[in-house]
Amino acid sequence: MSMLHSFYCWGHVGVVLLSTIFFAAAGISNWKILALLWALIPVLNTFLFARVPIAPLIEEGEDGLSFRGLLKNKMFWLFAVLMICAGACEQSVSQWASVFAEQGLGVSKTLGDLTGPMLFAVMMGISRLIYGKYGERINLKKFMTYSVLLCIGSYLLISLSPWPVLGLVGCGLCGLSVGIMWPGTFSMAAAGVRGGGTAMFALLALAGDLGCSGGPTFVGLISDAAGGNLKVGILAALVFPVILLVTVRLNQRTV
Repeated sequence: MSMLHSFYCWGHVGVVLLSTIFFAAAGISNWKILALLWALIPVLNTFLFARVPIAPLIEEGEDGLSFRGLLKNKMFWLFAVLMICAGACEQSVSQWASVFAEQGLGVSKTLGDLTGPMLFAVMMGISRLIYGKYGERINLKKFMTYSVLLCIGSYLLISLSPWPVLGLVGCGLCGLSVGIMWPGTFSMAAAGVRGGGTAMFALLALAGDLGCSGGPTFVGLISDAAGGNLKVGILAALVFPVILLVTVRLNQRTV
């Protein structure tokens, strides 16, 4: 699961790199052309997904949870909170990394994109590769706990460091810390909610997407209220990894 999710990170790196090259060559004013070019990928995926074999998530003879039964399952809601916070922890920094690099280091948008979101994506991909390679030897719940603690530290480094370079290091550490959160929650949910099936993973993905949109929106609103101070917004977003840590610890006691 972690290895598979690492390809999201490499796709992220490719999008940032190729988009930056396009803007440098054609100018930001031609962003609509770039949007049309990137739209070709989901069009292609439409045909590729039609050929992907889908294995059943519930073994033959095993009773799966109904949609209503899933919503009544307390463990499902625990994992849903984990997914919301995982998405928020990831995107609260990732979506603002370019602006942070531009403002903090005083660099151009081109360098801001390369040193901000691309660094974040590379570090996140490395984290997922490490767990994908050595996951059988690593306790997932402990790894999640240590990752959340590193995430909290990275948020503090980004928001409180007086030196912009250290703030950028914090962005990289944040990418490293959040790598396991999404695939790790999926793996724990598969073990903790028997018979959840496709509906469970679809709802958990929805919860993660809500966090991905809500996290950076929260940072933007707080930053705007603080006079455009992005550090204040990221410091306020510390609430997401803190909630995530509490939820992970609660999960360790209940599963």
